Amino acid sequence: MVEFSANLGFLWNDLPLPDAIRKAKAAGFAAVELHWPYDTPAAEVKAALDETGLPCLGLNTRRGDVAGGDNGCAAIAGREAEAQGYIDEALAYARDIGAMNVHVMAGFTDQSADAKASFAQNLRYACTQAALTQRTILIEPLNHHDAKGYHIATIAQAQEALADVDLPNLKIMFDCYHLQIMQGDLVTLFKGCQDQIGHVQFAAVPGRGEPDQGEVNYPWLLPELARLGWSAPFGAEYKPRGKMEDGLSWIAAYR
Repeated sequence: MVEFSANLGFLWNDLPLPDAIRKAKAAGFAAVELHWPYDTPAAEVKAALDETGLPCLGLNTRRGDVAGGDNGCAAIAGREAEAQGYIDEALAYARDIGAMNVHVMAGFTDQSADAKASFAQNLRYACTQAALTQRTILIEPLNHHDAKGYHIATIAQAQEALADVDLPNLKIMFDCYHLQIMQGDLVTLFKGCQDQIGHVQFAAVPGRGEPDQGEVNYPWLLPELARLGWSAPFGAEYKPRGKMEDGLSWIAAYR
């Protein structure tokens, strides 16, 4: 059976986070995941997770100076102390709410040797700290239409980063939306890195709305990935085209 995680960075993001967790439970999601929950006390999130029985699959490190154009800084040479502070913060929050994955955001770089070295240094730090509480660090390729210049945009670049770090608790966030735009052939792509994947996300391509339109046939793809061995909930990280509840009919295709 295919199950889903509600990404509350996009879904019900007009509500206080504890209320969004309750909405996800009522809609039939099996888990939740977060973007940047830091304005909400971890105790309030943990209480809502305990109340609903939903696990939290993960959260992101802070992006940095968003107004100044940041989208993470872990691969930006010279900002190692800042990046490691965000990693510490994210791991502490994850520990307090019981989330098992932390996505370390790389930022925009020129993909230079210095950027790769900084990314590896910060990821080694993250993995070492995460291992103390049996947690996993994720990195995610982002497409260059939405995030032009992001440090990793393909599976090959993510695999290179994994090889540079060579620690078992560093995994890839396999986002079908980003990877369809950048590479396509998602089943073959998935098979080629399956043992390195820590989480799978999806949204319609190209619009990033509900997964009931566009060029990816998710009612075929997601069960196929499950058949290949993916057993965790798939992360619904889409931007609703209208009212949140009006767009939930896509789930019926999997029941």
